[in-house]
Amino acid sequence: MSKKLREPLFHIAKRTGIPAWKAWLIRGATIVAALVVCALFVVMVTDLNPLEVYKAMFSGAFGTTRKIWGTAQNTALLLCISLAVTPAFKMRFWNIGAEGQVIAGCIATTACMILFGNKVPSALLILIMAVASVAAGVIWAIIPAIFKATWNTNETLFTLMMNYIAIQFASFLCTVWENPAGSAHIGVINSATKNGWFPDLFGQKYLVNILIVAVLTIAMYVYLKYSKHGYEIAVVGESQNTARYVGMNVKKIIIRTMALSGAICGVAGLIIVGGTDHTLSPESARGHGFTAIMVSWLAKFNPIMMIVTSLLIIFLQRGASQIAQQFRLNEAIADILTGIILFFIIGCEFFIHYEIKRTHKEG
Repeated sequence: MSKKLREPLFHIAKRTGIPAWKAWLIRGATIVAALVVCALFVVMVTDLNPLEVYKAMFSGAFGTTRKIWGTAQNTALLLCISLAVTPAFKMRFWNIGAEGQVIAGCIATTACMILFGNKVPSALLILIMAVASVAAGVIWAIIPAIFKATWNTNETLFTLMMNYIAIQFASFLCTVWENPAGSAHIGVINSATKNGWFPDLFGQKYLVNILIVAVLTIAMYVYLKYSKHGYEIAVVGESQNTARYVGMNVKKIIIRTMALSGAICGVAGLIIVGGTDHTLSPESARGHGFTAIMVSWLAKFNPIMMIVTSLLIIFLQRGASQIAQQFRLNEAIADILTGIILFFIIGCEFFIHYEIKRTHKEG
């Protein structure tokens, strides 16, 4: 005797042709809902005024001119790494190794500053640093790309493994180049001469960094949307078999695209050491290599939209730090607020692309 199958009361269906205004309405409602939930959480846990907490978040990111420039710099750096991972993700190559590729660029830049800092003019040194950092990022990226394209290895595990190698190599070099001796840390490099440091523009320390990333953003948008290479990346991402059928060299596209990702990660390493920190540590990438994955996906691989998503993430991070400092809270509380907001933002994409429908019984 066969059992009668019960159909679920509700089912998930893919939305088709949702208007842009409706999608943004969902996103706006999601942010409001996230702020309400955060407010309830703040009241229950800390008894603080939620409006004061939100005011502190805004102050942490935009409260002073210095904070504004710091937010802009951090946004530019996260955006740069997000641009790097985007071509690979659009090709469905899961590059989880941006962290290691950025650190490889940091290592190469640091080596140039230490080895050539007092031997060549600063302008020439910056050029050498740029070439070395891009080359290091490319090498770190194409190793897993070659293995994937040739032997179909798992790129997620491979690129993740490369992160740990780069981090440990940076830790080793910190003991080789330590200053002062025995500290296992590299002090500020070329602090007296500032050789290899990015110059200030109009009195602003980070303006060169921001301009570099702005140029990269426009270039990446044009590359992905209008170039032949961008079209090939999209086709390979949809189906490698289709790409092969129409005569595309999939192996070459995979390696070329990962080389591009690595090159931009190398630029990020150059910005970190040459334009921001002027030193090297195993944490130089600040975890942005992983955060960039979320930024790229939230922006749907659109470089222009990544400006907004990068700014949102940095705003939440800097705002969370301000909350912890101003109200003397455990930093975990601030991180929870950030997590709630991000959870809502990521979750809203589900309701933009899918809807929950009631199942109609036949007969």
